[in-house]
Amino acid sequence: MTATHDVAPGAGPKRSGTRRRRPLTFDRVSFMVVFLGLPLAIFVIFVISPFVQALYYSLTDWSGFSSGMNFVGFDNYVKLFHDDIFLRAVRNNVELAIVVPLVTIVLSLTLATLVTVGGSGTGTVRGLRNSGFYRIVSFFPYVIPAIVIGLIWAQVFTPGSGILDAVLSKIGLSGFANYAWLGDARTAMPASMFVMIWGGVGFYMVLFIAAIRGIDPEVFEAARIDGAGRFRTAIFLTIPLIRDNVQTAYIYLGIAALDAFVYMQALNPGGGPQNTTLVMPQQLFTTAFTKGQFGYSTAMGVILAAVTMLFALLVFLVNRLTGGSDRKVKVRR
Repeated sequence: MTATHDVAPGAGPKRSGTRRRRPLTFDRVSFMVVFLGLPLAIFVIFVISPFVQALYYSLTDWSGFSSGMNFVGFDNYVKLFHDDIFLRAVRNNVELAIVVPLVTIVLSLTLATLVTVGGSGTGTVRGLRNSGFYRIVSFFPYVIPAIVIGLIWAQVFTPGSGILDAVLSKIGLSGFANYAWLGDARTAMPASMFVMIWGGVGFYMVLFIAAIRGIDPEVFEAARIDGAGRFRTAIFLTIPLIRDNVQTAYIYLGIAALDAFVYMQALNPGGGPQNTTLVMPQQLFTTAFTKGQFGYSTAMGVILAAVTMLFALLVFLVNRLTGGSDRKVKVRR
């Protein structure tokens, strides 16, 4: 004989309305102070406080060299949106944030795929022969400081005496014998983008190599048995599986492109012909330290920070709308 019991939905052992608080022992207090309180204090002092100060200074006419300043409200921001030179710098930064990450990631992914799984189509999945050599060669530019890369390429692009003009003339392109790559409005920005991409491909290739090596080799072998070629494997298998790494790389590269101060200062300190290579940090630096308008330049910094955060938010949003989070759930199952 069995007994049955009707249980009302939601019925169960009743919980106490008030949670019992654990006593504050020395260990708990010291843990909270060291691992919670101290990091929070450092974050507030060194991250939040400068942001608040910058926001305040952007609302003043502070010259940066005196303690006196007047509160001008949003006048600096209104002035910024009527400043053609600054708006040109914003446009240049947006172009960099679109082109540089995109091209760098495509090249890095291609090289990483060739080095890891681009080898023989039969036998064990492996990369191209001598892939270690290619990895070292491509990573080499990243160990050089950005300012040195900029100065080297500024010499390469020098009209007349630069290596690039000499090589092009040697192969019969006499029209480039004295061509000013950084002095022509048509080529100044593409040449600057090339230098930034050249300097970043190696690092992101190594990043993607590590991500691809984290994938189970049996996945690639199964795709090979199913008849998938290298291109289809790269597009429909490798990229989706390392999607989070690609997203992280795009954010880092985008932030670097929105800065770009070091590269542009080395290649074209004056902002290039007709300001075609001028970026926001360059204009900010000139306004603050040459013109002595710290309040106005701080407003530029606030705009730059806002654009950077907006860029990161857009990348996360695009990733989510294109199924980034869904893919993660599917893989876990």
